[in-house]
Amino acid sequence: MEELTLTTPALLFSAISLIMLAYTNRFLAYAAIIRNLSKQYVERQDTSILRQINNLKLRVRLTRYMQIAGISSLLFCVLTMFLIYVKLNIVAVWAFGLGLILLIVSLLFLIWEIQISAKALQHHLADIEYDLKK
Repeated sequence: MEELTLTTPALLFSAISLIMLAYTNRFLAYAAIIRNLSKQYVERQDTSILRQINNLKLRVRLTRYMQIAGISSLLFCVLTMFLIYVKLNIVAVWAFGLGLILLIVSLLFLIWEIQISAKALQHHLADIEYDLKK
């Protein structure tokens, strides 16, 4: 079995950092949309706005889970580096494996959230097409 070195978990730092930046941007975009929809709902209590808000609530929750899993993955990479430094190589391998699993979980949440986003956009397009046909 090949030995785990300090550079192996360090390689994931930039990837995880970029993923976390993308997740944060998604979260900020959702916050802006929700604030806008909230104002619209105060002006006119439209059920379509409520459906959009409910959809966004799920997407925000998934984004939070993505962020938690991604940050946890980064923490386990740092822990792995520490464990290698103090010569606890067997534990380091397990910590790194757990970090990789958490990164996979984070990406699976992202796939789920993208599917929901795409479906929401399809509903908007269908509404526009319906209005055009009138």
